[in-house]
Amino acid sequence: MTEIDAKIDALVPEWLTLPDIAEQFDVEVTRVRQLVKDGQLLAVRRGENRVLMVPAAFIDGDKVVKGLSGLLTVLRDDGFADDEMLEWLFTPDETLPGTPAQALSENRGTEVKRRAQALAV
Repeated sequence: MTEIDAKIDALVPEWLTLPDIAEQFDVEVTRVRQLVKDGQLLAVRRGENRVLMVPAAFIDGDKVVKGLSGLLTVLRDDGFADDEMLEWLFTPDETLPGTPAQALSENRGTEVKRRAQALAV
């Protein structure tokens, strides 16, 4: 396990595999892979087998958490790598309060996106 993997594992409490998400969404796994490919969902390789996994916080029942895909676009445009996005999304921010990922799931996406846009300045 790399130092980055260990840091992200310490921040992200729960992971889902793409087949798990496909089952939750009641779609084929290829549809979930397309969401990742299109940048609407962030997946990283985890564990010894390097399986693609998604933080469970990005899933809201049978859909992707509202505002996530737009936020990921902003962060990518800011030059963030996938592991940097995960670190930012899951690092507690006392001014939010909570983590950006938590704020997204609580429908406070506008504030999270505003903070992400400010990172580019």
